[in-house]
Amino acid sequence: MSRARVPVRRAGSALLTLVAAALVWFALTAPDRPSRLVPGAFLRLPLEALVLGVLVLALPRARRPVLVTVGLLLGVVALLRLMDLAFFETLDRPFDTVVDWRYLGPLIGLVVDSVGRTAGVGVIAAVALLVLLLLLALPWALLRLARAVLPHRRAAWRVLAAGAVAWVVAALLGLSVVGSPVASTSATSYLYHQVTRVPAELGDEHRFELATRHDPLNAVPGSKLLTGLRGKDVLFVFVESYGRVAVQGSSIAPGVDATLNQGTRRLAADGFSSRSAFLTSPTFGGISWLAHSTLQSGLWVDSQRRYDVLLHSHRGTLARAFRRAGWRTVSDVPANTRPWPEGAFYRYEKFYDARNVGYAGPRFGYPTMPDQYTLDAFHRLELARHPRPPVMGEIDLVTSHAPWSRTPQLVDQHRVGNGSVFDGMPQRLPSKTDIWSSPARIRSAYGSSVQYSLRSLVSFVHTYRDPNLVLVMLGDHQPATIVSGQDASHDVPVTVIAHDPTVTKRFAAWGWQSGMRPGADAPVMRMDRFRDRFLAGFGPH
Repeated sequence: MSRARVPVRRAGSALLTLVAAALVWFALTAPDRPSRLVPGAFLRLPLEALVLGVLVLALPRARRPVLVTVGLLLGVVALLRLMDLAFFETLDRPFDTVVDWRYLGPLIGLVVDSVGRTAGVGVIAAVALLVLLLLLALPWALLRLARAVLPHRRAAWRVLAAGAVAWVVAALLGLSVVGSPVASTSATSYLYHQVTRVPAELGDEHRFELATRHDPLNAVPGSKLLTGLRGKDVLFVFVESYGRVAVQGSSIAPGVDATLNQGTRRLAADGFSSRSAFLTSPTFGGISWLAHSTLQSGLWVDSQRRYDVLLHSHRGTLARAFRRAGWRTVSDVPANTRPWPEGAFYRYEKFYDARNVGYAGPRFGYPTMPDQYTLDAFHRLELARHPRPPVMGEIDLVTSHAPWSRTPQLVDQHRVGNGSVFDGMPQRLPSKTDIWSSPARIRSAYGSSVQYSLRSLVSFVHTYRDPNLVLVMLGDHQPATIVSGQDASHDVPVTVIAHDPTVTKRFAAWGWQSGMRPGADAPVMRMDRFRDRFLAGFGPH
């Protein structure tokens, strides 16, 4: 080897050692929340690094198996912390190591539906490769650092001794940087928390299971349920990702507020009145079925564990109450493209999804069809039938689902037909690549998608002008942090629209504000309290 190549080789070796040190330092000190992911968060002295140094120097023969084992463990810690960062950024909560793996299937489906099968498979494969590389990189990094340290054992012992003294002094003085202690045991504490949280969550699961058994609703005769709504068609319409950020305190709000105000005036001219407030959702950024089940069951379903328990219970729901009181109960979830066995819990008589509503138009990325078609098809399949009993329906509008690309344009309601009127429209609309090039474009696209969903609802009510319609429109959760911002609330707008003024007067008694736009001082109620208050409000008086 020529002398010219020696410095280059040494520089490359030093660079690899620095990369190894950075990987280990990240695994030992990385925060688990995006708001704490700042350079100062890494200015800490991890006790685990000192212990690892002692092991390397004191156990030369067992060094490799020990470091490989510890490296794999650190790889798992780093992976879980990255998952926490992702979950806090999107769902405002940490990753649940026991149950959140179940979201892998829906997540893969969302990616494929949003960007196409080929690109979706490529994204998923790249993520899987990164996970594998991370798990392999930490053992390599520890072995690399050990090889760099062992030739300098005496100096290494001195550094460890100085580090131990510095750690004790920092701990005694309570020194901290950006809110984190300099004397860190972050990785150990994180692992301890991961292990001990499981028994606590199992205890919560047991208590929740007991709560599902005691439901006063099951003892109320059907003849005494919902007497104040006899003869009305009652629709609970969820607008995907419709959160407080859409109507208040953001660059999005002026456009959405104008849409709501315009809708209020238009429907008032048709004889409809409306009242609005806020509900606090049990979820944030996604996992909308937690919000749906919370509204329906009157229980706080804020985790997949609780949701799974609820599905196997005999807890009463709004749908069951309406069915017992004589309504035909219907579910319409256009995002579903395959059987939905979980729906059996709600006891709907009819289930609509992407496969059985006659849609012959194009797909708009994740949304299988425009919201305007979803509502029009529901009218054709259910509300336009005569004779019939009154209908209670839960309808999910999914156009405003992330990634907020290819938002349809509103068409004349009478031209919706089988959906072929939308042919060619997706190709003329901004794609995910266009929108996700900047946070400002993402927020703007989100606002546009919410406005479209709201205009579709107003068009639906205005076109058919059903004097017996009662429509409860609400969001399921706030959009992800990239739109809602850090530390956003879990509040979502809720609005009731009815032609019969005696219906909205009941909500006025709750303090709900007039119109479709809730103001900053509008009442806020937890979503799990809605069921019982609604049933009591429209029960016998």
